[in-house]
Amino acid sequence: MQRNKVHHVYTVERVARDLGVSDALIQDLTLGLEPEDGVIWVYGANDDDGILAFTDEGIEEVKLLLEEYHRVSPSKA
Repeated sequence: MQRNKVHHVYTVERVARDLGVSDALIQDLTLGLEPEDGVIWVYGANDDDGILAFTDEGIEEVKLLLEEYHRVSPSKA
Protein backbone atom coordinates (compact mmCIF):
# COMPACT_ATOMS: atom_id res chain seq x y z
CA MET A 1 0.00 0.00 0.00
CA GLN A 2 1.36 3.39 -1.03
CA ARG A 3 1.23 6.07 1.67
CA ASN A 4 1.35 9.78 1.16
CA LYS A 5 4.57 11.08 2.72
CA VAL A 6 3.60 14.75 2.72
CA HIS A 7 3.77 16.03 6.29
CA HIS A 8 3.66 19.78 5.64
CA VAL A 9 2.67 22.25 2.95
CA TYR A 10 3.20 25.95 2.34
CA THR A 11 0.48 28.40 1.33
CA VAL A 12 0.76 30.38 -1.88
CA GLU A 13 1.23 33.52 0.22
CA ARG A 14 4.19 32.00 2.05
CA VAL A 15 5.82 30.76 -1.15
CA ALA A 16 5.33 34.12 -2.86
CA ARG A 17 6.84 35.96 0.10
CA ASP A 18 9.81 33.60 0.32
CA LEU A 19 10.47 33.89 -3.42
CA GLY A 20 9.94 37.66 -3.54
CA VAL A 21 7.06 37.66 -6.02
CA SER A 22 3.35 38.36 -5.88
CA ASP A 23 0.69 35.87 -4.86
CA ALA A 24 -1.07 36.56 -8.15
CA LEU A 25 2.01 35.59 -10.19
CA ILE A 26 2.36 32.31 -8.32
CA GLN A 27 -1.32 31.54 -8.85
CA ASP A 28 -1.11 32.40 -12.56
CA LEU A 29 2.01 30.28 -13.13
CA THR A 30 0.61 27.25 -11.33
CA LEU A 31 -2.87 27.11 -12.88
CA GLY A 32 -2.13 23.93 -14.83
CA LEU A 33 -0.29 22.04 -12.10
CA GLU A 34 -1.70 18.84 -10.67
CA PRO A 35 -1.30 17.11 -7.30
CA GLU A 36 1.56 15.01 -8.70
CA ASP A 37 3.36 18.33 -9.30
CA GLY A 38 3.19 19.11 -5.58
CA VAL A 39 0.09 21.31 -5.56
CA ILE A 40 -2.84 20.74 -3.24
CA TRP A 41 -5.92 22.63 -2.11
CA VAL A 42 -6.64 22.94 1.61
CA TYR A 43 -10.22 23.44 2.76
CA GLY A 44 -11.31 24.71 6.16
CA ALA A 45 -14.68 24.47 7.86
CA ASN A 46 -15.81 27.85 6.50
CA ASP A 47 -13.67 27.94 3.39
CA ASP A 48 -15.49 26.74 0.27
CA ASP A 49 -12.88 28.14 -2.13
CA GLY A 50 -9.88 26.48 -0.53
CA ILE A 51 -6.33 27.69 -0.12
CA LEU A 52 -3.63 26.84 -2.65
CA ALA A 53 -0.66 25.09 -1.03
CA PHE A 54 2.57 23.47 -2.14
CA THR A 55 4.64 20.54 -0.96
CA ASP A 56 8.44 20.82 -1.06
CA GLU A 57 8.31 19.32 -4.57
CA GLY A 58 5.68 21.89 -5.52
CA ILE A 59 7.95 24.72 -4.43
CA GLU A 60 10.70 23.34 -6.65
CA GLU A 61 8.22 23.27 -9.53
CA VAL A 62 7.26 26.90 -8.80
CA LYS A 63 10.94 27.88 -8.89
CA LEU A 64 11.33 26.25 -12.30
CA LEU A 65 8.22 28.03 -13.58
CA LEU A 66 9.54 31.35 -12.26
CA GLU A 67 12.90 30.80 -13.99
CA GLU A 68 11.10 30.16 -17.28
CA TYR A 69 8.82 33.15 -16.74
CA HIS A 70 11.79 35.48 -16.14
CA ARG A 71 13.68 33.99 -19.10
CA VAL A 72 10.75 34.58 -21.45
CA SER A 73 9.64 37.90 -19.92
CA PRO A 74 12.83 39.55 -18.63
CA SER A 75 11.17 42.98 -18.50
CA LYS A 76 8.81 41.65 -15.82
CA ALA A 77 11.60 40.50 -13.48
